[in-house]
Parts: sequence; C-alpha cells; structure tokens
Amino acid sequence: MTDRLELGYVSRAHGLKGELSLKLSTDRTGERLAPGAVLYLNDDAFTVKASKPHGKKWLVHLHEVKGREAAEALQGRTITGDPLDPDDLDEGEFFIHEMFGLTVVDQHGVEHGKVTSVIDNPASDILELASGRLVPLNFYVSHDDHVVNVDVPVGLLDDGAEEAR
Repeated sequence: MTDRLELGYVSRAHGLKGELSLKLSTDRTGERLAPGAVLYLNDDAFTVKASKPHGKKWLVHLHEVKGREAAEALQGRTITGDPLDPDDLDEGEFFIHEMFGLTVVDQHGVEHGKVTSVIDNPASDILELASGRLVPLNFYVSHDDHVVNVDVPVGLLDDGAEEAR
C-alpha cells in the first residue's frame, strides 16, 4: 500500500512526440505539473518536462516518454503523487483524503455515518457515506480528527434528522 494520492488519469496520447492528455482531479496543478515534478503512473515514476492547460485537461510531456507509441501505452493509467506538505496549504484548505473514516454530523448534532469516499463532481465534490448517502461538499463547514461538520438543507439526509429539529 502507498501513501500517494490519486491525481487523475491519462486520457490519451497527444501528438507525435509523446505528450499525454491528462484528466486531473487535483486543483494543485502548479505544484503537480511544474517542470521537475514527479508523477507516478501505477508504480512507475515519471518526471514532468513541460505542461500546459488544454481545455478541461492538461497536456504534459514527461522526460521518460519518447514518442507516440510510448504515450499510447500509458493511456488509462492512474496518476498519483506524493502528498504535499500540509504547511504549504492556505488557511481553510485541506486535503480531501482527510475526510475518509470521519463521521458526518449535521448542524443539529445528528450523526449520519462515516465518509467512505469522495466523488469528483463538476458542481461540487460529494462525500459518500457508508450508508450510500451523498453529501455535496459545498455543505461542508469544518472538520477535526473525528467529525466532518455540515450544514445541510432539510430533507437532504432523511434518516431521523427531521425529528432532531
């Protein structure tokens, strides 16, 4: 098992020189795609030579990828990276993986279950709970080592929360 964080995947090869089109789930592209940064495709390490935005994706040239055939062989691979230093975060920022295993509690103090995953969604990332319930991250208020506090509209988490009001 690795402590690396999932950053996205290789969408396809681009051009003839070995560029890759990447679909990323991170908003920290400055650190992740800077020249010299290391990305992992499965367990293989690759060093970023150059990168640029391209629509909703990124075009990235890796030092180790020489030509289109090599790029095509990487299509579909998951991209991971080493965790960033927490000291580099701005106030109020957090790593999404910090939510896994925490209990979601609404504004009335009602517990709704543990976070099992986070779903990448264009409008708002979504916390998936062990019960299968979904909580858009835009209702997030705060978190600590045990609890994710949310302020949700009536009816979003219909599991007895109505009686607590």
